[in-house]
Amino acid sequence: MTYEEYADVIKGSCLCGAVSSRAVGLTAPVEVCHCTQCRKWTGHFFANVEVPRSSLAIFGEQYIAWYKSSPKVRRGFCSTCGSTLFFDPLDHVKHEWVGIAMGALDTNIKSRVALHILRRRRAVTTLLPKESRSVEHE
Repeated sequence: MTYEEYADVIKGSCLCGAVSSRAVGLTAPVEVCHCTQCRKWTGHFFANVEVPRSSLAIFGEQYIAWYKSSPKVRRGFCSTCGSTLFFDPLDHVKHEWVGIAMGALDTNIKSRVALHILRRRRAVTTLLPKESRSVEHE
């Protein structure tokens, strides 16, 4: 994955403000996942930006509830307001990043969707441009 410089500091928070995050430096382009788990977790597709794990600071961690949705990943949300916040692969050697939900960002990033994951499983109401790049594996 190629990281590009979109924002020097990316800030995010949940709806109630109990959890906030800050990542410094490089981010990857936006990715969107249409799998069943992501749709059930967010109410539609899950859009996120990946940041290096080492650059992410989380404040109010005691308010994060983690759900291990598979042997490979856990998903973080605010235990107070329910906001979708983080997608965290459990293999920290293979995946040196954490996904931050686009809906939780307080910082505008100069990026567009670079990848649709499991596009064929998308909700029937989701219209996608034909030129969008996609992959069909989990």
